[in-house]
Amino acid sequence: MSGIELKSPDEIEKMSRASRVVAEVLDALRHQVRPGVTTAELDRFAEKFIVERGGIPAFKGYQVRDQVYRHTLCVSVNEAVVHGIPSGRALKEGDIVGLDVGVVVEGYYGDAAITVPVGAITEQARRLLQITEESLHKGIAQAVVGNRISDISHAVQVHAEAASFSVVTDFVGHGIGRKLHEEPQVPNYGEPGKGPRLKSGMTLAIEPMVNMGRPETAHLSDGWTAVTQDGSLSAHFEHTIVVTEAGPKILTRL
Repeated sequence: MSGIELKSPDEIEKMSRASRVVAEVLDALRHQVRPGVTTAELDRFAEKFIVERGGIPAFKGYQVRDQVYRHTLCVSVNEAVVHGIPSGRALKEGDIVGLDVGVVVEGYYGDAAITVPVGAITEQARRLLQITEESLHKGIAQAVVGNRISDISHAVQVHAEAASFSVVTDFVGHGIGRKLHEEPQVPNYGEPGKGPRLKSGMTLAIEPMVNMGRPETAHLSDGWTAVTQDGSLSAHFEHTIVVTEAGPKILTRL
């Protein structure tokens, strides 16, 4: 359990407030996604929405080595897996778009992601979205006291691969709380029964990234956007949860 912080009821309450804003902004963004809207317009909408509700955009100013992220949302279209940068790109009918957002309230974080269709999409793309979201919930169902981290990981992988999709292994879920990324890492693959044992008060961001084709990813020259190497579609769903004696509780759900 080294480095893993168990949260007090007061801390979980603060995380719940941040997570509620995350859930509300993602729900609102669903209705903003349509052909012709730009990813930058979605980003501006999200920032205004969060600030009006007393939150702070968690990703804006986030730094990895010498790179600083300057936007509220990560907006990942089609073959983009995660960390897509908002831009003047207009969404088109048939696209799928991943929307990932974090919010800080009173120093505590919430983080979640959804992938939504832009107008009518192919049946195969719709199935990718369905299976990825189901994989998230299969993983969450394993987040019970006494299980291990890799029980979550294994459940995600088994469900995605049973549908003939592949799980991204280059990025993982994470602990969350007073920081956006805390211990432990939560992979979306692996054998069950390994890693730290789950205890009441652990707070996790579980986030399957599932590809229609192969699992390998590559980075674009912007230094942030990760894409599928083979150009296949990718979907991403995420919830912030807390492990309790009564089972997992999803904080980023309305």
